[in-house]
Amino acid sequence: MDVHVTRSELRGTARAPPSKSYTHRALLAAGYSDGATVESPLISADTRATARAVTAFGGSVAPAGDDASTGGAAETESHLAGADALAVEGFGGRPAVPDDVIDCANSGTTMRLVTAAAALADGTTVLTGDGSLRSRPQGPLLDALGDLGVRAESTRANGQAPLVVTGPLAGGEVAIPGDVSSQYVTALLMAGAVTDEGVEVELTTELKSAPYVDITLELLADFGVEATPVDAAGDPLDGATGAAGFSVPGGQSYEPAGGSYAVPGDFSSISYLLGAGAVAAAPGETVRIEVARPSAQGDAAIVEVVEEMGAPVDWDREAGEIAVERAALSGVTVDVGDTPDLLPTIAALGAVADGDTRIENCEHVRYKETDRVSAMAEELGKLGAETTEEPDVLTVHGSESDLAGATVDGRHDHRIVMALSVAALAAEGTTTVRGAEHVDVSFPGFFDAMADLGMDVERD
Repeated sequence: MDVHVTRSELRGTARAPPSKSYTHRALLAAGYSDGATVESPLISADTRATARAVTAFGGSVAPAGDDASTGGAAETESHLAGADALAVEGFGGRPAVPDDVIDCANSGTTMRLVTAAAALADGTTVLTGDGSLRSRPQGPLLDALGDLGVRAESTRANGQAPLVVTGPLAGGEVAIPGDVSSQYVTALLMAGAVTDEGVEVELTTELKSAPYVDITLELLADFGVEATPVDAAGDPLDGATGAAGFSVPGGQSYEPAGGSYAVPGDFSSISYLLGAGAVAAAPGETVRIEVARPSAQGDAAIVEVVEEMGAPVDWDREAGEIAVERAALSGVTVDVGDTPDLLPTIAALGAVADGDTRIENCEHVRYKETDRVSAMAEELGKLGAETTEEPDVLTVHGSESDLAGATVDGRHDHRIVMALSVAALAAEGTTTVRGAEHVDVSFPGFFDAMADLGMDVERD
């Protein structure tokens, strides 16, 4: 699908979608349990992949109030859309060997978390995905599982899917790099809790995207599971930042209080709404964003970034509401080592701002659905933005940029599509964004929400 976005002025209120990161973890955690309800989940292409995996392991996922034990994976999945809560029948920490290959589609989170879950099964699991996912690195996680006594292989011997995993995993000590993907750590923590021996994880490099591991630690605690970050001396830390490793005792059970878990709003998605308000709110008007309560999400840093660039932002944390006004923006320097998903949004804002916006520590952002560093540089360039790309830095030269409508490619990446749509709000004329359907990965109602705010958008 193509969308055509014409320079617009925005006003009104939008509701942030539930967090994709929390929904993935909550669905799998409920799968590890004997059964739980996941309230306010994000139903998207990616989270459906995790629901399919839970079903493949012998559990089931269905709208709360339905019979979650009936119907196959396809039938169950077809009824998830629009559900306010999902009833998950778990597999009690012991996944069954799937009857078929697990298709993770385009969801890297699903593949990594489910690869470790597959290691618990007493048999062989095969995982694959679409062309993009089959190009993304899984090698460090496969190596770690191999060191723990599990057969974990790439069919093409290149560290990429399709993957073959043969368990069961008993637990033990393992070392893994922390600078490729924090999801490797999350996968080991979640699976390690239900092993017999537990898992001790040593990081061989500095942990990047630490707030995503904090999300995992927060969710595990809500499900009654103990997992502790430790420093180099083995002493416990309060969070994942600066951790040298993690300790997870075995033999634990996933049991959320009251049998349910509520997913918070998603700050990665909020970043596009906030950015849109900062560049296109009508004079004297605000864009208000609901469901923005504080959580462990590192991407809440976008509030501070937008404020630093010069836009007035009022965040009522207790009410979970953010209001933003349009302003003349100025370039900033931002380290995205812990917040890689913010790079597209910050780059789009930088193209509108005066001066240079320098996005540092971003090499790991190249290993997402696409190389997001190059993608944003190249696609913003089509709109008239000037950029300088280095291996670990993207600089957007806003003062040298003059944005005008053009045809840009979303690169089959939901975050690229939404960030380019934000930039299009400030471009003269009409911008065509190709592949806009990929917003379904994390924000299925994005263009509806933007149209309600006043975006002039047409869809093919």
